Parts: sequence; C-alpha cells; structure tokens
Amino acid sequence: MQRRPERRTPESSAFVDQLHGDAAMSTLPLGRIALALAFAAASLGAHAQTTALAKPTAAPATKQPAKPKAKKVDPKVAPEAEVVETISEGQMLVAGRVLTGTAQCEFNQSVNVMPMQDRPGHFKVSFNKASYTMTPQETTTGAVRLEDRRNGIVWLQIPAKSMMMNQKVGQRMVDGCMLAEQRAVAER
Repeated sequence: MQRRPERRTPESSAFVDQLHGDAAMSTLPLGRIALALAFAAASLGAHAQTTALAKPTAAPATKQPAKPKAKKVDPKVAPEAEVVETISEGQMLVAGRVLTGTAQCEFNQSVNVMPMQDRPGHFKVSFNKASYTMTPQETTTGAVRLEDRRNGIVWLQIPAKSMMMNQKVGQRMVDGCMLAEQRAVAER
C-alpha cells in the first residue's frame, strides 16, 4: 500500500516535530536529515572562517587634544628652506652627465635646468614659476634622473628627450623637452 505524502502546514514545522518526539522523526526520511545536518555544518564552518579572517574591532579611541591645522602649501612653489642632501660618488658621476640650460618642451613650455654653484651635484630646475632643488639618482638604464624627494618631482633625461614627472600624483607635468644637445641627436 502506498503512503500519501502528508501535507505540511506551519504548525508542523521542525520545531513542532521536535516537541512530538520520535513520532515526528518517522515522517522525515533519514537522507533529508543527513543532508540538512551536512548543510548546517558547512555553513557553520564557513561562518567560523569568515569570523576568524575578519578584522578585529578597534579599541575605542581616546580623545586627543586638537592638533593645529597645517598650512596649505602651494604645490607649484617649492619652500625656500630645504635640507641639504649629501651626494655620493656615483651621484656625482651622474651629475656630470646632466644637460643644463633651457629645454623647449611641447605646448610651448620650457624648463630651465641649472647647476647650483654653492652645492656641487645639486641642480635648480624651474618650470611654471616653481623651482625645485634636485639631486641626481643612479639608474640601471643609463638615463639621467634628477629628483626632488620632498616634493615628489622627477626630471628624466634620455638622449632623445627629457620630461618632468610628479610622482605623488603619478603624472607627467611636461614632456617632449629638448635641450640643444638632444635636438642635435634628434636631427641625425
């Protein structure tokens, strides 16, 4: 004789089945119970992993006295007082390869690169009313690299052209710059 499936109602939930004891267990197939337990165990394991990987909550912050607000610095103007960086022997060799003078750049712009007489190995690089004190950095490619670490400005010279970059924002400030020696290489 075939048994008709029972119609389940909200009153016959699993909680009610538990209250009735073994009689309710006889109406659920054993496979479904095992499947339900397997899903429950898997979800608890996933929850435990997620909880273990979660960032710990921060301790409540203690109120600090208010700090004085820093003055906004115009990024186009480099501050006058700067720390003098010591120059290594390798950097002095690079300084000897720096092309100096006024470089004509794309969009009718120009960059002026001049050695600082009072500080050997340092260069004053001017662009758009801003001046940067730069020091040569050794490179593995042979390119000449002048850097103002404090402001994040880099001047790169390769035989064909030069460019100025702002490392802090990851952009070129000016490109396609050529000094007289680079123009001679480009015309060959």
